[in-house]
Amino acid sequence: MPIVDLVLPKLGESIMEATILKWHKKVGDTIQLDETLLDIATDKVDSEIPSTAEGVITEILFPVNSVVPIGTIIAKIESTKEVPTNTPSILNTIAEKVVAPEIINLLEIEQAPIPYIPTVTEPSQAPNQKELLELNTDETKFYSPLVMNIAQNEGVSMQELQLILGSGTQGRVTKKDIIAFIANKKITGNTVQSTVYQNNNSQNLIDSKNILTKPTSIYDITEGQFSGSATNKLANPSEVVVEGLTEVIEMDRMRKLIAKHMVESVQTSPHVTSFVEADVTNMVVWRDKVKQLFEKREGIKLTFTPMFLECIATVLEQYPMVNSSLQGDQIILRKDINIGMATALPSGNLIVPVIKGANQLSIVGISKAVNNLAIAARNNQLKPQDTQGGTFTVTNVGSFGSIMGTPIINQPQVAILALGAIKKRPVVVETPSGDAILVRHMMFLSMSYDHRIVDGAMGSKFLAAVAKVFEAWDPNRQWFQYV
Repeated sequence: MPIVDLVLPKLGESIMEATILKWHKKVGDTIQLDETLLDIATDKVDSEIPSTAEGVITEILFPVNSVVPIGTIIAKIESTKEVPTNTPSILNTIAEKVVAPEIINLLEIEQAPIPYIPTVTEPSQAPNQKELLELNTDETKFYSPLVMNIAQNEGVSMQELQLILGSGTQGRVTKKDIIAFIANKKITGNTVQSTVYQNNNSQNLIDSKNILTKPTSIYDITEGQFSGSATNKLANPSEVVVEGLTEVIEMDRMRKLIAKHMVESVQTSPHVTSFVEADVTNMVVWRDKVKQLFEKREGIKLTFTPMFLECIATVLEQYPMVNSSLQGDQIILRKDINIGMATALPSGNLIVPVIKGANQLSIVGISKAVNNLAIAARNNQLKPQDTQGGTFTVTNVGSFGSIMGTPIINQPQVAILALGAIKKRPVVVETPSGDAILVRHMMFLSMSYDHRIVDGAMGSKFLAAVAKVFEAWDPNRQWFQYV
C-alpha cells in the first residue's frame, strides 16, 4: 500500500511556521480522511489540522512543541487507497491555490533536500533560488522558507548562512538564529571570512583559527537586547526586585505573542491618536425599539457593535487611505473593507476576528457575522482564515467600562478605532426655539493612526465623519428592509 506524506498546509499569507500543540493520533493508529490529526498554534490563532488521507499512521516526524515551517512533512500514513501516480503532491496542490509563485518555489526547495558547498561568495550577496539549486556537496543542510526570506532581505550570503550553527532540530537554522547572527554582524562588523556565529548561552565567536573570542558588543540572544559597555548598545530594562508578598506568573503563549506584536507595532508606526464625541441617542432609541423583534425573528441579540460597524464601513469607502497598508515606500489601497473586531477570550487575552466585506452586508448580516465569530472565539474554535485579511480594526473599550482609549495599531493596517462607553450626560442642544440643555446618550471615539500615511487632518476628518454618521442614524428605520 502507498505511503502518503502529510505536510503542514499553508495557513495564511503571512504565516510561515507553526507550533505543534497536540497530536490526536499516535503511530499505529488508524485515521480517517478529514479526521483531526493534530492541533497547531501560529502567531494568529490556534487551529486543528485534519488528515488529507485515510489509513494507518506509520511515522510522526515532529514531537509536541516543535516549531515547523509551512510545507514541511509532519507525518506519514500508509494509505488504504491507491494513490494515482499522476496526482500532484499535496504540497503543490495547497501551494498552487493559496501561495504566491515565489513562495511556491521556496516551499518546493524546502520539500526537497538542498545540498550545498562552501563556495566563495561576496558577503553582501544574498542567496537566491538558482544558487540554492546549483549547490552540490556530500553534506546536506536545510533552510526553511522563513529563514531564506530573512537572509535574502538582509543580504546574508549563502556562505554566511551555511556557517551559522543552528539551534533547531538536527542543527537546523531557526528564525532566532539568523536574526541573532544579523544583529551581531551589524554590531561587530564581522563577516564570514573571519568568524562563525554560534547561537548559544556562551555568546562567543569562533574565529577562523578556532580560538574563542568575545565580541566587542554582546548581543543577548534570549532577551533580544544589547548588553555590555559598547557605546552603540540599547539599555536593558531594570531588573525587577522580587520581595515581600509577590507572585511570579509565567506569560501564556498568546500573551507573549500579543506583547511581541504590540511592541513591534509601536516600533513600526508613529502613532497619533485623535478624539471626538458623538451623540448616539438615535441609535440607543432605535435599538431599544427593535431589539425584541429582532431577536425573535433572527434568533440573535441585537447589540450596538453591528450598528457601529455598518456606519464605519460606510465612512471607510469615503476615506480609502485609512483602509490601506504601507509596504516600503508604496501605499497599498485595500479595495475590500474587512473590519477586524477585537474580542475578549475567557483567558482575558484579546483576538481579532475579521468581518469580511462589511460594507456589502446588511445590519442582519453583520449581526450574524459578529455573533458567530464571537462565539467561535470564546470557544477557541476560530479558524486561521477568520483572523486574516483585516484592513481596519475596531475595539470596543466601552464594553469594559472605559470612556475612551488610545489603541495600538494592528499591523500591517494603518488605523484602529476605539469605541468608548455610552453615558447619559446633560448636553447643550440647538433647537428651533434656541439652545436647550437635554439629557443625551454620548460616547467618545478615539482613533490611533500611522502618521506616515494618515496625517492629522485626514485622521480627524475621518473620525468626525464617523461621529456624524452615528448621530444621523434614523430612529424610525425599518431594519427588516435591510435584510
